[in-house]
Amino acid sequence: MLRTLGVFIARHRFTSLLVWACTIAACVATALFGITGESLFQRLSSAGPTVEGDASQAADLLQGNDGEDTVSLSLLVHGVDLSAPDLAAILTAATTDLTEIDGVSGVADPLAVPPLPDGAPNPAAVPLLAPDGTGLLLNVQMEAPDGDLSGELLGEVEDRLAVAAVDVRQIEPGATVEVGGTPLLVESLVAVAEADLRKGELIALPIALLVMLIIFGGFLAAGIPLIGALASIAGALGALYVFSYLMEIDTTVLNVITVIGLGLSIDYGLLIVSRFREEFRALVERAGDSEARSERHERMLQAVGVTVDTAGRTVLYSGLTFAIATVGLLVFEPTIIRAIAIGAVSVVLIAILTALVLVPALLGYFGERLVKPGLLTRVPGLGPLLTRFGDVAPREGVFSRLTRRVQRAPVLVSLGGIALLLLLGSPALNITVASGGADAIPKASTQYGFVAALNHYFPLATAPLVQLVSDTDEGSAAAWASAVATLPNVTGTTPPVEVNGYWVSRVGVEQNEGPAVVREIRDDRPDFENWVGGTDAASVDYVDSLVVSAPWAALIIAGATFLLLFLMTGSVVVPLTALVISVISLGASVGILVWGFQEGNLAGLLDFDADTIAGVDPLVLTLVLTFGFGLAMDYEMFLLARIKEHHDAGESTRLAIVTGLQSSGRIISSAALIIVIVFAGFATGNLLQMKQIGVALAVAVLLDATLVRTIVVPAVMTALEKGLWWAPRWMHPIHARFGMREKSREPAATTPGPVRPRRRDGSGRPGCPAARRCRPTAGR
Repeated sequence: MLRTLGVFIARHRFTSLLVWACTIAACVATALFGITGESLFQRLSSAGPTVEGDASQAADLLQGNDGEDTVSLSLLVHGVDLSAPDLAAILTAATTDLTEIDGVSGVADPLAVPPLPDGAPNPAAVPLLAPDGTGLLLNVQMEAPDGDLSGELLGEVEDRLAVAAVDVRQIEPGATVEVGGTPLLVESLVAVAEADLRKGELIALPIALLVMLIIFGGFLAAGIPLIGALASIAGALGALYVFSYLMEIDTTVLNVITVIGLGLSIDYGLLIVSRFREEFRALVERAGDSEARSERHERMLQAVGVTVDTAGRTVLYSGLTFAIATVGLLVFEPTIIRAIAIGAVSVVLIAILTALVLVPALLGYFGERLVKPGLLTRVPGLGPLLTRFGDVAPREGVFSRLTRRVQRAPVLVSLGGIALLLLLGSPALNITVASGGADAIPKASTQYGFVAALNHYFPLATAPLVQLVSDTDEGSAAAWASAVATLPNVTGTTPPVEVNGYWVSRVGVEQNEGPAVVREIRDDRPDFENWVGGTDAASVDYVDSLVVSAPWAALIIAGATFLLLFLMTGSVVVPLTALVISVISLGASVGILVWGFQEGNLAGLLDFDADTIAGVDPLVLTLVLTFGFGLAMDYEMFLLARIKEHHDAGESTRLAIVTGLQSSGRIISSAALIIVIVFAGFATGNLLQMKQIGVALAVAVLLDATLVRTIVVPAVMTALEKGLWWAPRWMHPIHARFGMREKSREPAATTPGPVRPRRRDGSGRPGCPAARRCRPTAGR
């Protein structure tokens, strides 16, 4: 089927390319301009992950059921004399103008709230006043039915507050004056995400092109994988726009999906183009130069068909493995993780389509020009270099020599490589999983100054880290707050106040110690009905939700991967070793993540404040483990496909490992180098979560393509060579019916290697285990 598809696409290349061009244009136009007037970037949100739990119940109780959804903007002023008449006049004029705007439900001016009879500040105004008496917040509530805030209303309120800010600066030039709120914060984070996306692509794409120029020696062959990558990104943006009407799409989702689509598409395109050049050269060399032009065209179509049937099948299995690993994320409760899962599955499917349909169409269009030496090979001094690092591996090379050295002491090398991975992963033993708070607001955000000033000068106006909510009498609530105040890492508690019929106390905690305090409070609850809320409590609920679902996700991912690898190899030993080695390798990348971010060793290089990081973000950890595993299996498929191909051709297991790694080593190394560049480019952005994801996945791919794929895997497979292809008898019919194998075709096409050895029994039948004689199969 795949071979037929490849030939069909190459033969009808113009129609295929026209359909792709229209599809890509439609996806780009939809993402940038939208269908209802809103672009994809305008539909993004930044609400953060939430789950059902104690904290969400507390928030719902305190929010009330008045049926009116509102959001707010604030004018923050600090460092002024609150008794100054000019300040009061500015605030009064602003309040008057703001209340006349249609959609403004209320304006809270703390200077207009009369004090208590004894002269003390009114409790309603306390959160809006700075404790040092030199600052205030003018808070404006705007109607947002079902959370949908009018852009026109937001603009009017923001403009009027900006005018008031200018007036305040004129009477007190040294004052801190900021306008901010949740709507502006979301807008700023979306802008940062969009800027990071452009920056990452501007860094990654040119360097990726340079690497592929070295591999292919010409712009034509090097450009095809990039065209496929750009098509995948466009398709991903269009898919995300559609999904934005079905679920909330966070800014993180956009960047994660884009970087995954970019990396996988380049990998798959690289594999397809490289295999085509190999197959076409072999067919042309066999036919000779005297072949007619029409016959050479048929040879080209045949090469495309064989390429899609071999490398395309590897891409299909590899992509399905990655997609299944991503599907495991759907068992988690947070909407953001499910959105990433759906987006990732979409972009992987699009990457597979570009590799199996778009790239073959381009191969059919450019045909013979792809195998001719590029212009760069004619540059003096550059030609030999490009020839040396070409995409088609020679009979003998670095990888074959390295593998033979590894095979001299496979057990010792296996133990040494695994020990090194465990050493790199040792910092993970001290991992602390904690959701990001203020550290998630990058300095590049236009709201960074507002958020920083709000947290510093107006602690009571910020969302509480920890709060006590109870349905009891005031005395019992006060006693509970007093008991909590004596706990370690608690700096104090406020007297309970009544909100919507419930008693509420804020709990002050030491920096980064909120989750531990929440767990300690919940371990010793009072007898009356109570809830522990706040942002740190929500973080605890979020982490606990992930922990509960993680075993199911791991079971789905491991089981599906095992099945696909079995169908590919016919062995149960190969999938088990692949799973174990990948887990150890992922542990090493998590160790680097802990060392770099939680322990702050990469703070200077990547420009973040290590003191604000409580631990590894659970979202980051989940995505790194899932996508890291998918990428590891990606390269495992690349390698195993060639090893199995050589083994099925009659080579011994030991020799197949040597020739398989020599055949695939260059492509795996080149693909890994490109994807490391992609992840590193996005790690230079401003969003801390993307920094962590980029660094961890870059390390995971780097380790996997160097230490794991070229040393540990060949050593382990050689050590297990006698039983490497073993499977229970009852599984043989399953593999025979559904397994991945090379179909019967004209001989073409593998990397030049040793002459195929025959079995002692003279059969030489592909796939015959060396440990026993093959029985002839009747009717074949």
